[in-house]
Amino acid sequence: MGGARAQVNKAHKSRFSSKATRQLHKTSQKDKSRISKKEHNVGKGARAARVQRNKTVREQKRAALLKEKRLSSASTSPPRVIVLFGLSASVDLNSVAEDLWSLLSAEGSGVSSGTVASSEHKLRTTVLKAPHGDLLSCMEMAKVADLIAFVASASSCCEESNSNYIDSFGNQCLSVFRSLGLPSTAVFIRDLPADLKRRHEVKKMCTSSLSSEFPEDCKVYPVDTKDELQKFLWLFKEQRLTLPHWRAQRPYLMAQKVDLVADDCNPGKCTLLLTGYLRSKSLSVNQLVHVSGVGDFQLCKLEILKDPFPLNSRKGQDLMDSDETQHAEVVRSLDPDPLKKEPLLVENASDPLAGEQTWPTEAEMAEADRNQKEKKIRKRTLPRGTSEYQAAWIVDDSDGEDSDSTIESDDGMVLDERESNFPGQEGTNYSGFDDDQASLRFGDSDEETDIDSVMMESDNLTRERREEEIQKLKDAYAGDKEYPDEVDTPLDVPARKRFAKYRGLKSFKTSSWDPKESLPPEYARIFAFDNFKRTQKHVLANAFKMEQENRDDCIPVGSFARLHIKEVPNVVASKLCVRAMSVPVIACGLLQHESKISVLHFCIKKHETYDAPIKAKEELVFHVGFRQFIGRPIFSTDNINSDKHKMERFLHEGCFTVASIYAPISFPPLPVIVLKSHGVGAAPAIAAVGSLRSIDPDRIILKKIILTGYPQRVSKLKASVKYMFHNPEDVRWFKPVEVQSKGGIRGRIKEPVGTHGAIKCVFNGVLKQSDTICMNLYKRAYPKWPDHHFPILDA
Repeated sequence: MGGARAQVNKAHKSRFSSKATRQLHKTSQKDKSRISKKEHNVGKGARAARVQRNKTVREQKRAALLKEKRLSSASTSPPRVIVLFGLSASVDLNSVAEDLWSLLSAEGSGVSSGTVASSEHKLRTTVLKAPHGDLLSCMEMAKVADLIAFVASASSCCEESNSNYIDSFGNQCLSVFRSLGLPSTAVFIRDLPADLKRRHEVKKMCTSSLSSEFPEDCKVYPVDTKDELQKFLWLFKEQRLTLPHWRAQRPYLMAQKVDLVADDCNPGKCTLLLTGYLRSKSLSVNQLVHVSGVGDFQLCKLEILKDPFPLNSRKGQDLMDSDETQHAEVVRSLDPDPLKKEPLLVENASDPLAGEQTWPTEAEMAEADRNQKEKKIRKRTLPRGTSEYQAAWIVDDSDGEDSDSTIESDDGMVLDERESNFPGQEGTNYSGFDDDQASLRFGDSDEETDIDSVMMESDNLTRERREEEIQKLKDAYAGDKEYPDEVDTPLDVPARKRFAKYRGLKSFKTSSWDPKESLPPEYARIFAFDNFKRTQKHVLANAFKMEQENRDDCIPVGSFARLHIKEVPNVVASKLCVRAMSVPVIACGLLQHESKISVLHFCIKKHETYDAPIKAKEELVFHVGFRQFIGRPIFSTDNINSDKHKMERFLHEGCFTVASIYAPISFPPLPVIVLKSHGVGAAPAIAAVGSLRSIDPDRIILKKIILTGYPQRVSKLKASVKYMFHNPEDVRWFKPVEVQSKGGIRGRIKEPVGTHGAIKCVFNGVLKQSDTICMNLYKRAYPKWPDHHFPILDA
């Protein structure tokens, strides 16, 4: 009866229907055939595969953990380094170290090297005592520590700190340790009261006060008795140590003995011998090594010595004898292969004739300067309107009498070779100066920066003169914060000459700037990568491959080895031998390319304990991982959406800044600690902390200056501006550059007005009489090349 119009109801939705079946009525007949319910067995197989995959991952992680635990507790693993650090000056570290040595060895009172092998605990340990007040020693010990034991005295009270148990130096070192990356940590509490109830209360109060300063997994141990230290040792033996990631990328050795052997072939140089346990990675004899604070060197030999601290030794031989160390038995010796040896390249060999350019020698430049100074001032009679360029082509053949007679002529003007046609410039020659060597308002001069840094570090200055220079630097720092980048146009030199290297930008974000344009001579000495990330990935893959292959030219981790480092200067080696008595001497293996100089960029932040101003291009010491080198950085902001970055004249507190220096290449991630030296013999201070960001010589850092003027007359969209320039020629020179007001109104220069540098401007809005007109100019800035790269020469 219904026919084609008969009602068709939807099928009943059963509880077992799939989503695809529920949507069948919404699809066309053509697509209905494509939608089908999945087979039950297919889903079951996918679930089984997923369960099996998760099980495999768990087994792999468990196997890797067991392997790591066996290696760390095996007899071939290097001794674990425990660094005892006192949180205050009242803590007695000697008693804690003596108690540890007495538990690990029956002759612990006579330990001199700090390394003990205990067959009872099946543990080999090196105990180091960080000297309170010596920042460099504490930093070097923290770099090699497997566990840092912070020792607090329950009877001490430090009012100068937030915590009652940590003094100012302890707080400073804690912040440095966090920046370096904390290894496994523990807290020892000494001087608890004898009464049990009072002891529990004091321990609880001390733990509550210190809990916010350390990681959550940091355990607190009372260590007044040997039984309490015994409990710590058993837990320490089974503990899985966590180390910073950057320490796992390179092999390193903490020298237990430093010696030198004279080199007969190279007078003034010697072979440095470092003896100790190799850690983290295997080391190749063809690999370059860096001695901390000294520099990069090649190896002439690697020797594997007999382990002086075996766990299965006879009783009474678990201590290291000095005679046994000196005459240790050599198990294996490795010599480098000349074909596989990593070359020690530091600077690029530049060709002065590259690109068909002729560079003058230093003798030629000195002779040209001497001729320029000896040149007498000559005056010539020239037609009115003759420019400097036209005057250079006019040959003056007249003798002295003719020239004297024509000086008083009314038809010509006197042209002095010192550009005396500009007012106020007589007696001052700026032709031989760089554009950054004239004095400006806030130290815009690069040369002024160098002079300030030299004068601040000079020992010949009197106290009054030093205080005057410090005050001048503080005034410049305060002025830069109040009026950033603003400079005054000089009266005695044309602005088009003073700011010849500067240019205007339509947009700081989008305007183009060629990174290869007008590079300084230092760029011919550095190295650059086509693709740094790809190179880093390739270098790390090769290092991992060398670790897995167990090659014949490598010594394994945990070996007691002696490094023969060749061609070390005698003065440096002698200083190292003396320094090894108080500071650990560390040698680390370098990856490929890490000895070459390039432009390194660090993301740093000024330390909260350092309040003195830090000017750009000052000499600072950079601790980058195990390496140390000197740099004279420039500071810049970090613009994410632009390829150009603005230079900062000072390192300001409270924000992260990018510091760029010439330094040896290092592959990130690596922490950086920046130290500022205050003269020979004075302890360095922590200036900034941060991390290595990138290696990129093409990073564009622009130095910005702002020329300011003030409205003289305002008429709607037009205004007459004065004091930005002082002659009409400068106005015409800078006419294409856009100007803007501090109120945000933009405009352009129309023409000069009068003869004193006033300008007529047109704006896109109504200008206020109290507003200030600004012109932004930019030039590219580069770091300063340091006198020497490594700080051992300053020690």
